[in-house]
Amino acid sequence: MIKLLMGTLFLALASGTGTALLLVGLVVTWPGAASAEPTDPDTVKQGSLFMQAMTSGDINEAPLLATRVNMDITGIVARVTVEQTFSNPGDIWQEAIYVFPLPDDAAVDHMRLWIGERFIEGDIQEKSEAKRQYEQAKTEGKQTSLLQQERPNIFTTSVANIPPGEKIRIEIEYQQNIQYNSGRYTLRFPMVVAPRYIPGEPVRDGEIVFDEGHGWAQNTDQVPDASHITPPVADEDGRNRVELHIRLHAGLPLAFIDSPYHPVVINEASTGEYRIELEEHSTVANRDFVLDWEFSLTDNSRAAWFTEEHEGSYYGLLMLVPPAPQTLTEPHPREIILVADTSGSMHGPSMSQAKAALKLAVSRLHPQDSFNLIEFNHATSRLYAAPVPATEENRRTALRWIDGLQANGGTEMLPAMELALNDVEQPGRLRQIIFITDGEVGNEEALFSLIHQKLGDSRLFTVGIGSAPNSYFMSRAAEQGRGSFTYIGDVAEVQDKMQRLVLQLESPALTDIALDWPQPVEQWPAIVPDLYAGEPVVVTVRSSQPIENVRVTGNNGPQRWQQKLNTRKGLEYPGLHVLWARRRIHHLTGLLRGSTEPAGIREEILEVAMAHHLVSRYTSLVAVDKTPVRPVDAELDTQPVPVDMPAGWSRIKVFGRLPQTATPAQLYSMIGLAGLLMATLMSWRRRKT
Repeated sequence: MIKLLMGTLFLALASGTGTALLLVGLVVTWPGAASAEPTDPDTVKQGSLFMQAMTSGDINEAPLLATRVNMDITGIVARVTVEQTFSNPGDIWQEAIYVFPLPDDAAVDHMRLWIGERFIEGDIQEKSEAKRQYEQAKTEGKQTSLLQQERPNIFTTSVANIPPGEKIRIEIEYQQNIQYNSGRYTLRFPMVVAPRYIPGEPVRDGEIVFDEGHGWAQNTDQVPDASHITPPVADEDGRNRVELHIRLHAGLPLAFIDSPYHPVVINEASTGEYRIELEEHSTVANRDFVLDWEFSLTDNSRAAWFTEEHEGSYYGLLMLVPPAPQTLTEPHPREIILVADTSGSMHGPSMSQAKAALKLAVSRLHPQDSFNLIEFNHATSRLYAAPVPATEENRRTALRWIDGLQANGGTEMLPAMELALNDVEQPGRLRQIIFITDGEVGNEEALFSLIHQKLGDSRLFTVGIGSAPNSYFMSRAAEQGRGSFTYIGDVAEVQDKMQRLVLQLESPALTDIALDWPQPVEQWPAIVPDLYAGEPVVVTVRSSQPIENVRVTGNNGPQRWQQKLNTRKGLEYPGLHVLWARRRIHHLTGLLRGSTEPAGIREEILEVAMAHHLVSRYTSLVAVDKTPVRPVDAELDTQPVPVDMPAGWSRIKVFGRLPQTATPAQLYSMIGLAGLLMATLMSWRRRKT
């Protein structure tokens, strides 16, 4: 794009016209392309879309998107189909590029390209080969689609050669586990990729920054794929809408079922079978959808076993809820480190939720505990130089400090995480870190590596705040930190969810959990993490023969606990093999951090993904129609599909405080200013002559 603009500049100079040069100056200084601190954040995304459209010489409207989601839930497994319909409102053939979220544990295994009443099934290919096939088909005028993973919870759909005034539909399928905690089942479906803070210096080729993706951020040395995970944001709310249709096969009557953030209509079709739909048919894609349910009967040892035979192997999914950990009469002394994100993306309701969560955590400290508070945005600070005793006076000081917190600036999370992990552990104290954030950063891998290196004997608990938190970062950080992830989407939930978390922090974990299978199995996770009150054991396994039983053991305080399960008669469920493969890929991906042989791990991931038809960091799904439809001489315009701003977010707080390193603002501004001055001088000279 910059080369195109500079070419126009030299043509203007050669022809002696000032008008074209003036246009160049205006385009180069457009806020979406250059400004790191725009005065009007609404023009930021207009600018991005404008710059993208300039590749075709015209300002063309981005493709319109309609999304329909169908969910089938049986027990603790959900099979989900996401239908994306792209409409071309313009008079030029279009390529649509849409960056969207899925659950971070979603095992994506199918994609179909629908053209009228017929469809083309997507093939799994190595990522580079899938991209090559897509680009070739696009050039040849064939209708084609490509599904790529950018992060485990961020995907990109590319659809080429959409005719003017026509539609193309993409169908994506995935499978996931239902989350369970303290008797409650929870399904969360993310709807929007929130703007992320992108640290680092731009990756340059000479003096000009080049980006392969279509996002508003440029690739940096810390986030080399930033342009792929920062989709443009629509300048008006409500551009993209989602329909949801859920079939819940509970098997038994439910005591409770609710969607806390979206009004829904719930009908019991038959005993234990429910149909759930949105009350208003569709909703703006600007916040996560959550569905919670509980059974009428309670059972401290509830277990579920699903099984599948696939290509000569036997797969199983086990969920077992152990008894509640024993509560100690004398709570163990703890050192609590509370870390709060006060960056611009936390402005508004998110900041209110974070403050309420911090206050509740401080109020529940015991006299024998010590604590400290840390806040971070573009800078990091802490209340005390070192953890202090949880006296009444120190707690009052902490509450006043919390009242003064304000959301502003960027999200430099790495220094805050390092500060929280670097404090010297005090002998005899259980060290627990509570990290409260929306997690909207692009450098997750650097944070995971830091946790891996510095955690020691600490435990890290993450609290996701807001309408669309980065669940990939939040859940993986808690997993690595041997803690848990809590999601708070509304200030009304703070009391209940933080009290549950505090009870977990106060209760000893069920430790040293082991599963004894009657034959060799491949189990993921291979080592079951410590569990806190209400958390279940969830594992996937593969064996060469049917699995008939398993014995689960663990330490419940000073006592040894065990339970034997008969798994001979499990519920048959197709597709379990992809859940097993997804967990194995997750394990292998973790080995890449600090591995001396990443190439070997890459090949293992590639082998598993190809064998189970899974989208991964190294594989993509591609579908190509055989018949060209776009005439060779017809223009093709590439357009990113803008996403909605997450509910409750402030454009001025987010885009008014982008990091200086995110875009070469000064360079582009100087070029634009120079262009304007030269245009003025040339125009003045022409008038003089």
